[in-house]
Amino acid sequence: MPELPEVETVRRIIEPQIAGQTIVNAKILNAQVIAYPEPDEFAGLLTGQTVTSMSRRGKFLTIHFASGDRLTLHLRMTGQLLVTPADFPEAKHTHLICSMSVGREIRYIDTRRFGRFWYLKAGEADTVSGQAKLGLEPFDSRLTGEYLKKLGQRKIAVKALLLDQGVVAGIGNIYADEILYAAKLYPGDRCSDLPGEAWERLAAAIPAVMRWGIDVNEMTPEQYLAGMGKEYSNMSYFNAYGRAGKPCRRCGAAMERRRINGRSCCYCPNCQKPI
Repeated sequence: MPELPEVETVRRIIEPQIAGQTIVNAKILNAQVIAYPEPDEFAGLLTGQTVTSMSRRGKFLTIHFASGDRLTLHLRMTGQLLVTPADFPEAKHTHLICSMSVGREIRYIDTRRFGRFWYLKAGEADTVSGQAKLGLEPFDSRLTGEYLKKLGQRKIAVKALLLDQGVVAGIGNIYADEILYAAKLYPGDRCSDLPGEAWERLAAAIPAVMRWGIDVNEMTPEQYLAGMGKEYSNMSYFNAYGRAGKPCRRCGAAMERRRINGRSCCYCPNCQKPI
C-alpha cells in the first residue's frame, strides 16, 4: 500500500497538472470505487468543477474545487492516479475518467478495486471517509516524545503503535520499519516498557524518515506516467524494509525478519536489541 511519502509524491506530480483546469465530463467505469454519494450523483457533481489545489492528509488525497466542494480519495493497496493525454491507451482496470478542459484526463486505475472516492459539498463535514479519526501528521510540532508516550501506555508492540493511524497519520509497514531502525528500537518492544529517551528518539525519527522518504521518491511527471503511477517507491534506499539477510548499513550484522502482531518486521538484531 502506498504510504505517506508515496502519496505525497502523487500529490506533487498531479496537482500542477490539474490546478486551474475544469472537469468537463466524468465517466464512471466501475461504481465500486465510489463510496459517497451514489455514483449518478457523484458524476453530476464532478462535471463543471474547476480545480484549485490538491492536499494530502495521512494517506488520503483531496482535490479542492473553486466552488468549495472537494473530492477525497484513498489509493489503498493498488490504486493509481494519472493525468494523461486524451488519446493515451486506456489501461485495464481503469475505473474513473475525468475529461479536463485542456484535452487531458484524470484516470483512476485499481487492480484490486480497494481504493475509494468521496465527494463532499462546500461546508459539508467529512463524516464518511475516516479522515476525522486520523492522528497527528508526522511533521506536526505537537508530535513529541511526550505525545507518543501518553498514547503508548499499553502493552502493545511499538511497531503496532506506529501503524495506528489514530496516533500518527500516514505510516505503514514499510516506513514503520525504517523509523524503528533510525530510532534503534526493536519492533516488538512493548510501549509500556520504553524509557523516556526512547520516546524522544522515536519522535525525532518519525518526521526525519518521512521527509527522507519523500525526497528519495522525487521524480518527474514523465517518469511517473511511464511507471503508470505505481513505480514511485525506491526500494534500494531502504535501510530496514525488505533487507532480511543483508548486512546492516550501520554495523554489518545480518538483518532479520520476523512477524510481530501479524505484521512482517525487518530489523537489525545488533542495533535494535530488545529492551
